[in-house]
Amino acid sequence: MSTIQEEIKKRILVLDGAMGTMIQQYKFTEEDYRGEQFKNFHVSVKGNNDMLSITQPEAIKEIHRKYLEAGADIIETNTFSGTTIAMADYEMEDYVYELNFQSAKIAKEVAQEFTIKNPSKPRFVAGSIGPTNKTASMSPDVNDPGYRAVTFNDLKTAYKQQAEALLDGGADLLLVETVFDTLNAKAALFGIEEIKATRNIDIPIMVSGTITDASGRTLSGQTAEAFLISVSHIPLLTIGFNCALGAKQLTPHLEVLAQKSNLRISAHPNAGLPNAFGEYDETPEQMASQIKTYLDKNLVNIIGGCCGTTPAHIKAIAEIAANYKPRKII
Repeated sequence: MSTIQEEIKKRILVLDGAMGTMIQQYKFTEEDYRGEQFKNFHVSVKGNNDMLSITQPEAIKEIHRKYLEAGADIIETNTFSGTTIAMADYEMEDYVYELNFQSAKIAKEVAQEFTIKNPSKPRFVAGSIGPTNKTASMSPDVNDPGYRAVTFNDLKTAYKQQAEALLDGGADLLLVETVFDTLNAKAALFGIEEIKATRNIDIPIMVSGTITDASGRTLSGQTAEAFLISVSHIPLLTIGFNCALGAKQLTPHLEVLAQKSNLRISAHPNAGLPNAFGEYDETPEQMASQIKTYLDKNLVNIIGGCCGTTPAHIKAIAEIAANYKPRKII
């Protein structure tokens, strides 16, 4: 089977869509989240989507299958909150390795099913590494600007544990995504570099930041160019943006990356901006027509969807992307 480094040179690769959007459709109860293993767990766990990889693996597999059937080349593991830092909310720090390992394992099983069916279109698993719910650059306390809720070292340790479990479970690459604080991302990248050195392996890495609003900056205050410069010391498969904005609003920031960088670029925007109820209204056709602008401008190598996107969105995007060549890098 060819590697993702080989495939990304041949065509625009399609990333899957939102995991959370799909999980919501199952309307799982507290009991469903708990399953047998956590039947008597001492705190409420409803909403802890990552644990469904252990308690409802068939549902997670079904979601992966739907995205692969829609044309995705890369599926993300169900591990967006899979660090000890984020899992502290549910007092599930002790299960972090298992959550990540199982998530990668089931994603890999489904990806291999599809690769075997069509070896000319190999499918890959990206270990999803979310930003955690803490920020290393800013104080959560307005009265104490010097205070930090987390240290760089705490983050590095947590991310490293997550990345090791994802790789052990079979992830083909790691996706450090939804980066709102680049210092958090740097801790993740530092942890991954340590794994590469210890295991003597090369790991393809995608880094995807989040421009939080119309200011064109990340939450920790960086422009697209500053974000790019901050992480460009690490060898990356791609740099890009996801979440917060719809495809249209993301275009100028991707243009900055394309102008300033010789890296391959990824984008997985939301299905537009949320409405008054926090829902996403953009249809697959509307989203795909906006993504066509990226392709016409030759901005991307990997394209997918974030909040509000479904297999129907990914199918529409994949159909358009198939007509274009990937962004060339020199």
